[in-house]
Amino acid sequence: MTELDDLEARARAWLADDPDEASRAELARVLDGLPDTADDLADRFAGPLTFGTAGLRGPLRAGPNGMNLAVVTQAAAGLVGWLAARDAAGPLVIGYDARHGSREFAERTARVATGAGREALLLPHPLPTPVLAYAVRKLAAAAGVMVTASHNPPQDNGYKVYLGAGLGGSLGAGAQIVPPADVEISAAIASVGALSSVPLGSIGVVLDEDIVESYVEEATRVVDPDGPRDLAVAYTPLHGVGARVLAAAFARAGFARPHEVAEQAEPDPLFPTVAFPNPEEPGAIDRVIELAKVTGADIAIANDPDADRCAVAIPGPNGWRMLRGDEVGVLLADHLQRRGVTGRFATTIVSSSLLSQLCARRGVAYGATLTGFKWIVRAGSDLAFGYEEALGYCVAPSMVRDKDGITAALLVAELAAGLKASLRTIGDRLDEIAAEFGVYATDQLSVRVDDLSEIDTAMAYIRTKTPGSLLDDPVISVEDLAPENDVLILRTESARVVVRPSGTEPKLKAYLEVVEPVVDGDVAAARERASASVRALRTETAASLGIW
Repeated sequence: MTELDDLEARARAWLADDPDEASRAELARVLDGLPDTADDLADRFAGPLTFGTAGLRGPLRAGPNGMNLAVVTQAAAGLVGWLAARDAAGPLVIGYDARHGSREFAERTARVATGAGREALLLPHPLPTPVLAYAVRKLAAAAGVMVTASHNPPQDNGYKVYLGAGLGGSLGAGAQIVPPADVEISAAIASVGALSSVPLGSIGVVLDEDIVESYVEEATRVVDPDGPRDLAVAYTPLHGVGARVLAAAFARAGFARPHEVAEQAEPDPLFPTVAFPNPEEPGAIDRVIELAKVTGADIAIANDPDADRCAVAIPGPNGWRMLRGDEVGVLLADHLQRRGVTGRFATTIVSSSLLSQLCARRGVAYGATLTGFKWIVRAGSDLAFGYEEALGYCVAPSMVRDKDGITAALLVAELAAGLKASLRTIGDRLDEIAAEFGVYATDQLSVRVDDLSEIDTAMAYIRTKTPGSLLDDPVISVEDLAPENDVLILRTESARVVVRPSGTEPKLKAYLEVVEPVVDGDVAAARERASASVRALRTETAASLGIW
């Protein structure tokens, strides 16, 4: 039997067990096109989607290497079986966004759960991911599933899994899964037999708006009820599901309703006005910045499509600019600390080291974790705040044990309104922090690849040809976290480079940081020096990875 014959045989076996008529027709067309479609078929059967950092995530297409009803049925059956094997008590709560297939995948997950005898609770309509994370804790669930691909391209969808307190423990209650649960669930998924033998029940209980109202009510508790509220905000959900919940939270907290980018306000799975529905991507928040200019807004805010991330833009002497995630993270940490919030403030090894200095100077507990909120929220039982540079902020860990773009937006609004009341701005506060601690300039070199082997090649290149200096300063430490984690950290006295593959996208990422002291109170000059150094560090890092 040739390789193509074997591939065709596997595809026809999959076709016979696929429960979805549309997927069967799609795969049949590919099979009918052989041998011309051999590459397409091989890619679809290159292997099952990996159940890893963010559960499942991949393109919507037929076959095991895509998101489709068959893959979701298998994943749900594996998850439900894993929960049953551990006597996990409580319902399975399921949420979904507005992407193609999301509702169908959520309902199939519910039917698999009820078919296995477990109660399924379905959120009432497309909602932000943090509402699902909140519901897992609020409803004492055994676990939660969120059907979303977050900020991935329109052709993708995904499947995140959260654990309740029974299996997640006090730190992981309502948090995304970590090892060994991910490996165990993956094994349980692989052991699911014929999909035709998976029993299906009803879609369970469709929750009413009470769960959303409860989330909004608790979200407003992150801000001082007696604080200033005079603030004009421009906002976009980037065609995602955040607008209604954010507007309700702002109204309940006493803020004026944000001005919304009309053409991006309603959910649209095609994301027609952006190249990538990710606030970090160039051009993604251009429209909300234009709206801010037209309306005279004090700040601009953008959520990603599932509203677990929050981008902030502010006006300045050179026009509007989007703040880096590190800037917002330090601003919020500083704000909470000055408000008297106690506990541990945590971030990741790829985020700015400024938070550690802030905490050290003020005698506040600090934590540094591996990349990802599943680790940040497990930084300690005393966690008060966590952030990652990729625009993710956990400002109320007792409410949502994950990043939450709605509560983060509320806290940003409180900070901005308080500064405005004292005739200051967010930009002013950033300068004040820089004057006290120095300028911590960060940037990211991100390379999207078509072939994942290119990432392995680049990581091998920098490991074998590790630079001895950066910015003409000697590298004083090289920390390699392999084999447990594919991360390499280089440090000089005033710079740091962290290199790692992305956990959710086909990208290689290098996180850059330069620390520049402020001399004679001249923050602007320090920022200029730091900016030039970061640009030079970016070029050196690219060369060290063999990219240029």
